[in-house]
Amino acid sequence: MSSTNFRFLFVFLLILFSLQAWAQDIKIELGESEVALNETFTIKVTVSGEKIRSYDQLPEITGFQKQGVSQSSSMNIVNGQMSSTNSVIQYYKPLRKGQFTLPAFTLSVNGESISSPGKSITVVDARASSRNNRALDPFDDLFGRGNSNEPEYVEVEDDAFFSLSVDKEEVYVGEGFNVSLAFYMSESNQAPFNFHEPGKQLERIINEIKPGNAWEENFNITSIQPERVEFGGKRWTKYKVYEASFFPFNEGSVDFPSVGWEMIKYRIAKNPSFFGSNRLQDFKTFYSQPRSIRVMPLPAHPLKNEVSVGIYRLRESFEEKEARTGEGFTYDFTITGEGNISSIRPPRIKRSQKLNTFDPNEQVQINRGRGKVTGMKEFSYFMTINEQQDLELSDHFEWIYFDPERAAYDTLRPQALVRVTGESKINQAISSSRLGGLYDLIEVEDNKLLNQGYKYYFSALINGLLILAVGFLGFLMLKKK
Repeated sequence: MSSTNFRFLFVFLLILFSLQAWAQDIKIELGESEVALNETFTIKVTVSGEKIRSYDQLPEITGFQKQGVSQSSSMNIVNGQMSSTNSVIQYYKPLRKGQFTLPAFTLSVNGESISSPGKSITVVDARASSRNNRALDPFDDLFGRGNSNEPEYVEVEDDAFFSLSVDKEEVYVGEGFNVSLAFYMSESNQAPFNFHEPGKQLERIINEIKPGNAWEENFNITSIQPERVEFGGKRWTKYKVYEASFFPFNEGSVDFPSVGWEMIKYRIAKNPSFFGSNRLQDFKTFYSQPRSIRVMPLPAHPLKNEVSVGIYRLRESFEEKEARTGEGFTYDFTITGEGNISSIRPPRIKRSQKLNTFDPNEQVQINRGRGKVTGMKEFSYFMTINEQQDLELSDHFEWIYFDPERAAYDTLRPQALVRVTGESKINQAISSSRLGGLYDLIEVEDNKLLNQGYKYYFSALINGLLILAVGFLGFLMLKKK
């Protein structure tokens, strides 16, 4: 493409985007200055030439209560040119008579700021609804325009609830239980609903319900999907918004408070019309019931504060292996099952001069789904054996855990067998290991030179005393004779 053509295309696209920006016309319309107690004040935001993609919340008015939001759109074709208009209308219900002020405000609509000077509003006594004094339009009854100036909206009774569910009422310390939060609507529900800022609401709810005395494994739900369920003799649509498994640290209880979940609930026009909006946006908050999980202590055991709790099994890297004395090999001790996988500790090792075991490499995999936390934790050991023998690894490794289903402690031991051939390397192993005893002091004793002169004077004094004692004893023997 030549530079001239490129410049032409650039200018054309620039003009096209500029025309699109100019085509967007935004304005704010305020309601009447005088409103009766049985009427509503409105703020209407209208965008011409483009849809309303985003807009700020409309302001609060002292003495009024927000009643909901409705949207409307229209399309006109004049001389072959099509134009569209989209509006958002916020309704305000007066709470008492008096003089009130809507202060000046600024809104961001589709990323563009638009200001309104505000106005004074007078609220008077309720009055009978008035009809337009105009000639009878034969299409009024057809399109529903002859009933009133503004449609009347009614609230439809709903059949829905918000619930916090748990899969267990009591658990042992360290045993996992599943928690889920979901919004339910029966199939017979007639009230129209929509979700309102689920991300922000969920962040607030998690901060409220997350216990401080339990480990959380969050299932990280990224999208709200409908699920058909049946209970209480009815069919429901379930929208799960949160799921996690918790593993309590200590005995007592894990408590979950009641939390609120806000939904957009629409009011329906009592007399629907062909033009305009036939529903009005409103909000309703549903509350879950508080729940409490009893946490029982583990039975008495010397390692009860160290063992993992869950349903586990052992997977080994080999059943039988041949090796030479002094040569290294790798053995994988892999624990798989259901429980708090991340908290699993390495197996206990019984030390032996015949078997040298180095600290293991660890690998963990955690799966969260179907209301459970499962996975594996692998401990990969590098080992050498110094003497010819058939070595059963069950004599050197063991992993103790508590099984909550059987309410009993259990031990996982290897079944692997290592057949070792070759000359004994036990003496080499001893010489390469620490010598112990006196030699252990080499690393901890001070290596500074000490003055040994006092030992000479002490020895001379002792020898002198001995000589004097012998001489005195001889003198007594001669005198006696």
